[in-house]
Order: sequence, then C-alpha cells, then structure tokens
Amino acid sequence: MLLQRKRSSRIQPLNIAGKEKEAAHLLQLASEVLTIEAEGIAGLIAKLDNNFVQAVQLIYQSRGRVIVTGLGKSGIVARKLVATFNSTGTSALFLHPVEAMHGDLGMISSQDILITLSNSGETKELTILLPSIHRLGVPLISLTGRPGSTLARHSTVVIDVGTPREACPLGLAPTASTTAALAMGDALAVALLTLRGFKDSDFRRVHPGGNLGQRLALAISEVMLVGDRIPLIEPDQSIQEAIAEMDAKRLGSTLVADAYGVLIGIITDGDLRRALRKSGNLQNQRVYEIMTSSPRSISPDLLASYALEFMEQYSITVLPVVDKQKLVKGILHLHDLLGRGEFKFTT
Repeated sequence: MLLQRKRSSRIQPLNIAGKEKEAAHLLQLASEVLTIEAEGIAGLIAKLDNNFVQAVQLIYQSRGRVIVTGLGKSGIVARKLVATFNSTGTSALFLHPVEAMHGDLGMISSQDILITLSNSGETKELTILLPSIHRLGVPLISLTGRPGSTLARHSTVVIDVGTPREACPLGLAPTASTTAALAMGDALAVALLTLRGFKDSDFRRVHPGGNLGQRLALAISEVMLVGDRIPLIEPDQSIQEAIAEMDAKRLGSTLVADAYGVLIGIITDGDLRRALRKSGNLQNQRVYEIMTSSPRSISPDLLASYALEFMEQYSITVLPVVDKQKLVKGILHLHDLLGRGEFKFTT
C-alpha cells in the first residue's frame, strides 16, 4: 500500500502541447492587462485641464508640506507619491486616514496641502475627515475616478483619474485605477520639479547614498529634535498649558517629564480627545490625570533605521529619545525620518 502511494505521487510526464497552450494563454492575459492599463493612462491626457494647473500652483505656492492620504491600495499609491515628491524637491508625508481619526490629524497645519486618493470618492475613512479638514482651512486636492463624489464635492481641486475599466477580469481588484492615480501623481511631481528648477545636483543632495537605507544609517542623535523644539511639560501643569505647548511645537503631542527631566509620560491629541469624551470638561484637570504613562522611547545612540522600524512596529508617529537614566534628550517624528525630503540635523 505504501509503495503504491509513493508511485502515485510521482510527477507525471509533461504534456508539452498542453503546457504550450497554457503559456500562450498566460501571455495573452498579460498582454490584455498591460493594454487596459496603458489605455487607462493614455485616457488621462484628454482629462488634463485647468484643475491640474491649479493643483500644481497650490502646491508650489504653499509654505507647508504636501500630506498625502489614501486607504488600502490607494494608500500604497499615496506612500509611493510621497517618496516621489520628497526625492524631487517637494516636502511630503503620508497620513493614514484611520490614524488621522485617532490623533494624527494634529500634524496638519493650515499652511499644508492635503492630497486624497480614492477611486470611488466615497471612502468612509476619508469622508469622515472632511469637516475637520475644512475647520483647519487646508486646501484639499482629490485624485478620484468620480468627479461627482462626496470627496470631490468637498475638495478645492478635483483631478479626474477615472479609467473605463479595471484590468482585473472580475472588475473588483484595483488595477488600472491605481496605475492611473500613480501616473497622475508622477505628473504632479515632475511639473513641480520643473517649476522649482530642481537640478541633478539637488537630486544627489537628497539621495546621498543612492537609497533610503544609507540615509537611515545616521544616528538618532543626528536627526532628532532637541532643545526648545521638544514639546515638554511637567505632570502637575494644567491641561490648558499642555495644549499650548502642543500648539507651539506642532508635533501633535507633548512629552511629560518630572523636575529632573526624567520622562514619565506623553500626551497626544488622541489622549486629549479621549479625556474630553470621558469627562466632558478638562478645565480643572492636570497633565498626570490624562497622560499615557511610561511611553515607548529610544536611545539617541541607535540608528535612525532602527527608529523607523520601531515606529512602524508599534504604529506610532512620535518617539521620545532618552538616555539610560530616562532623561529626555530629544524627540523624533516620523516625518523627520521620511517626510521632509532631507534630515533636519541637530548641529
């Protein structure tokens, strides 16, 4: 019985004719996918209008950063656009829409530009942010396949990146639509590169090692914010004072240290929101009552690459930097590692 089982599990001789037919079918499928996606990008040319020009001018004239957001496959495209913007002279960072709902919206200032990617224009995690975005007074550029969608109606500028069909035969997996959004984002980046007079010497300056890995070989002490740039408050101070410190330093959080400078906690926008929802009034509360105690921290002697992995592992955007005695030495924000186009050195 065992011998028979082994014999039956042997690889059968190849059916050459069948394999050739299967290979031809696969190549045909690949050709159709590439044709559909190429047609989708080519179709964007006819849609280029003054909206594209206005979007480029808004970004070029802005004194802030380009913040790009999207969910799912659009979020992956958004991250790639951020990398392209940063490497071509336009300071950018990625904002996860879910994290934005839980405090990271605090990283946006009124001087920034927000770009949203959503083929349907109805992504709930994005549309729920619209009232907050309007209160911040941030110009909103939408790349969407539906110019009449909710997202489009509430945008400052709408760029139509719609495609006739997806390359997926089921019409479900984002394929042609994400390729089109990516291509339009590249068009924005190249237009801005040209307006800024960005040269090959500038490109080399922000690619000193040819890749991000070598840039992240710097020590954390070289890229962290230090001195007066650290949002810092004591546990007995009022919540109003904490909010004032967060507003002044604009990192969406503040570290909490004792009188000796030892880190004991952190307050984020999310902590404030949860405390307000719980009590309804923060007027008489103190920092120690709402702070997150013993926050995750990192040593200044480690590499920036380790800090990036650490922040991604724990889904945090702000990281205190402390020495062996837990004395506060600095603070890292994710966009100081990836989003500004070049590191902000502390020297």
